Amino acid sequence: MYPTSMNRCNLPPWAIASRHYNSHPKVLEIQGVRHSGQPLFDKLDLLDDPDVRGALFHDFMDVRFQLHQWQREESLNSRKSLKNSYLRFLRGWLFDSNSVEGAVLKGWVESRLGLPPTFHHEPIGDIHAQAYFRYTVDRMKGSQRTSAILSQFDLLYEFVQYELKRRLPEQTHLTLYRGVYDFAEHQMLETLDKNRYLLRLNNLNSFTNDFEKAWEFGSRVLETQVPLTKIFFMGGPLPKSLFQGEGEVLVIGGEYDVKVLSGG
Repeated sequence: MYPTSMNRCNLPPWAIASRHYNSHPKVLEIQGVRHSGQPLFDKLDLLDDPDVRGALFHDFMDVRFQLHQWQREESLNSRKSLKNSYLRFLRGWLFDSNSVEGAVLKGWVESRLGLPPTFHHEPIGDIHAQAYFRYTVDRMKGSQRTSAILSQFDLLYEFVQYELKRRLPEQTHLTLYRGVYDFAEHQMLETLDKNRYLLRLNNLNSFTNDFEKAWEFGSRVLETQVPLTKIFFMGGPLPKSLFQGEGEVLVIGGEYDVKVLSGG
């Protein structure tokens, strides 16, 4: 799957997907998000406690998208559309990245950054493949479950990027790990060295910052340097009362230089 020609970002899809971007990352700005959310970020600037910032972010989302008003709606569909907020989709991804929630998250990457998925239940060769059709069906099923879910993801990504800049002001990358049994979900593009490969990762992927935990998910571990700008979500910025998956890091895909570590 090659990047599409259109997105809602300040950089073209082919650049975001490239290995060169990962080596020399630039800020990714999604059209209009920072401007529309500026009242939130102005308030966050005044807070030193990261837990308080996380709670403020959720309260802002609750009010902006009227998530707390789901009980007032008369129809079952209307109640579900508000109740199923961004948190529902993050939890759905943790349970199964090939779920309808996973399809909606992959759809956000495709619509905002122009990177289509390369795997959803099975490898996706191109937009004409049956596998891509199945993905779009799941994406539509998931999207109808909630109100303005892509806009919620826009603000979530912007908030996570804000937190990363405040917490890691001198860093551009994080070393992250992903446990796998095989390369079914990833395309091997080039052998770089012994145990080093250039892989095309799916447009959204689960990684962890815990090396030992990665071994729980496969007989091999992928180790790579991930630009902070390609971290869509990580659990730390949200209060534990809202989200428990602190070790989970959702990484935007493309071409990655990875080291493959084999287990016993």
